Amino acid sequence: MSLDTGRLPPAVTVSGEALEVLRSNTGQLTTEVGQHLEQKLPWYKQLSTEERASLRLIAQRGIAGLGNWLQDPAARSLPLVNELLGPAPTDLMRTISLQRALQLIRTIVEAVEARLPGLMPEADRPPMLEAVLRYSREVAFAIADVYARAAESRGAWDSRLEALLVDAVLRSEPGEQIASRAAAVGWQSSTGVVVIVGTAPDQADAVYLSHLRRQCVRFAADAVVGVQGDRLILLLGGVTDLRNGLERILAHFGEGPVVYAETEGPIAQASRCAQSAFAGYSAAPAWSRAPHPAAAQELLPERALAGDAHAKEALISGIYTPLLEAGHGLLETVDSYVNAGHSLEATARELYVHTNTVRYRLKRITEVTGWDPMEPRDAYVLQTALSVGRGL
Repeated sequence: MSLDTGRLPPAVTVSGEALEVLRSNTGQLTTEVGQHLEQKLPWYKQLSTEERASLRLIAQRGIAGLGNWLQDPAARSLPLVNELLGPAPTDLMRTISLQRALQLIRTIVEAVEARLPGLMPEADRPPMLEAVLRYSREVAFAIADVYARAAESRGAWDSRLEALLVDAVLRSEPGEQIASRAAAVGWQSSTGVVVIVGTAPDQADAVYLSHLRRQCVRFAADAVVGVQGDRLILLLGGVTDLRNGLERILAHFGEGPVVYAETEGPIAQASRCAQSAFAGYSAAPAWSRAPHPAAAQELLPERALAGDAHAKEALISGIYTPLLEAGHGLLETVDSYVNAGHSLEATARELYVHTNTVRYRLKRITEVTGWDPMEPRDAYVLQTALSVGRGL
């Protein structure tokens, strides 16, 4: 048996006397509904006086709307039910959640079902009960539709606010403006920001971004997602497990590098962090064996070669200057060791020292800079730092 979903069921017919009884008892029914709500819904008592009055007004509109619905056959459609309720769904949405709104409708129907038949002429009681059930069903669908459209609109607005925050951070707007935009999206973390940049997939629509955001909040207190051109940008705050978190979201990026940068400061001071992540993303192809994802800090040589001033500054302040200040021939040892093909003996001969002295200095270099010259990649970072520090 097939269902004809395009045809409405036959209209419910009641007498004019029944309609008059319904209209004349709207006030009494509304009062009894209010009492029933207080008895059946614990959360109803916790509402403010103004909120309870708003819900009672909604009940009154609904009961009055039942009479109009019965009288006008054209009202048996979902759009007209929305109009029939007037601003009620909007009032309802501001006061309670959708789940509670549906509980409210169910409780109102129970109260009306219990009282209304006793007021009706006997012949009108069965059709009136049927009318209450069908009308309440349409009202429930109408209110659910209003909530759904409001959620969709709110989601679109939130996405615009997030895009403005991402843009403000990337453009290095004043800290006050960034903080204001962060507050607008509900950013809670006071310190600690991670910026992740990668390639956006082809289908980076609202549904995709929403799903990615839900994945991010599993390991971060705050998550802002934005797309600029072909790049996907994440601003994360309050990250608890970055390594596992990155593995969780890596599949959401398109092909190409994914680079992240961290700062211990607040979101208002995250612009430099974001610039480092973007510079790392642009420079990552220069390192064929770059990890995926890669930290912007791991890409200092490539970033410096691409002209990133922040990377050059980091190489000088984090490597060149500490080695220079540490003395004891550490700079010379790095230079000789790299140019001698990473040979301890050749380095010792060039510096006129014992190989054990070279070993000691290499160990000290690791302690001072955090980069191990005996590791090929670290040695390249150290060599680049020396070149930048000497003004090459």
